[in-house]
Amino acid sequence: MNNTENDSAKRLDAFEKMLASVTAQYNDTVTKMKLLKDGGREKSVTYKQLLSNKLMLGNIVSMYKLYGLID
Repeated sequence: MNNTENDSAKRLDAFEKMLASVTAQYNDTVTKMKLLKDGGREKSVTYKQLLSNKLMLGNIVSMYKLYGLID
């Protein structure tokens, strides 16, 4: 494998790891938000921070979709 192929493989591996991390963080955030909402804590600072994180992570996934990196 030459340097270009090796670099491409490393970049693909890094992308796959990042995608898995973003997906896991998004799912974890949604779960935490549901628990807070079920406890009537939608107006808490923690809930608002989680909402902000959820929106940011959702935007990252949207960018992946926009550029055809995921379906």
